[in-house]
Amino acid sequence: MIKVSNLEKSYGEVKALKGISLEVEKGELFGLIGPDGAGKTTLMRILVTLLLPDSGSATMDGLNVVDDFRKIRKMVGYMPGRFSLYPDLTVEENLQFFATVFGGTIAANYHLIKDIYIQIEPFKNRPAGKLSGGMKQKLALSCALIHAPKVLILDEPTTGVDAVSRKEFWEMLNKLRHQGITILVSTPYMDEANLCDRVALIQNGTILSIDSPKNITKSFAKKLFGVKVETTAQRFECVGLLKELDGIDSVFSFGESIHITSNQKDINEVNVKEYLNNKGHQGILVEKIEASIEDVFMELMQNEAN
Repeated sequence: MIKVSNLEKSYGEVKALKGISLEVEKGELFGLIGPDGAGKTTLMRILVTLLLPDSGSATMDGLNVVDDFRKIRKMVGYMPGRFSLYPDLTVEENLQFFATVFGGTIAANYHLIKDIYIQIEPFKNRPAGKLSGGMKQKLALSCALIHAPKVLILDEPTTGVDAVSRKEFWEMLNKLRHQGITILVSTPYMDEANLCDRVALIQNGTILSIDSPKNITKSFAKKLFGVKVETTAQRFECVGLLKELDGIDSVFSFGESIHITSNQKDINEVNVKEYLNNKGHQGILVEKIEASIEDVFMELMQNEAN
């Protein structure tokens, strides 16, 4: 449904996309995973015909994003990163406006948005600008769906909303996927990668890896250990000490723990703990753990830097 080949885009001297290539299958829920500035928004704006690429090509359902932009705009639902609906119009007026723009009505495609819209319908007469973050999100998704698009492109839709709203939003996307809609969604949240059929890990305008979340985590070849300490100050000190330990390849702070990797046979839970004990740190717990998407991403970033 979506095919991107060698796509490049620069803003002055800054290269936002560096030869990006990927494919999204029909009916797939595909995630673009990466931090701010990785190139996710630039890629999405090119796909929805809001930006022209410097070189390379991109097609949607066989249509070229440059030559066939008018046709593509009719078949795509787009939800940008920032809330972009009309804040002075009510919930219902916004929905009516977007349905009319595409020559349709709310009634014609209500089945597509019913499960989402019933949650905000009690507030249909409230100005969109006065909705909560989660409600704005649901309204924006409803407006993107009201013309029955073949492809839904969502730019960091869950940024800035609470955990419950994030969970509800991904449940909605899963239902839409089962209705045959192709979904391309970007997010800086690594945990959301596991909710996609496949993901592309992107950093500095470059694709680091494309595969299913399961296969990406399986590809992690090094030994990975989680190190838990008692205090925040102790964690900072231990990060520095572990970087000095021979045989350790990488050290990253993950929430309240530290993740370390190694390819050395003589590195294990016991000698890592002993090393920190000998440096004056007690109450240390070291265990071998399975890699997460974030672990893989950090490892790929480090390899790219080297």
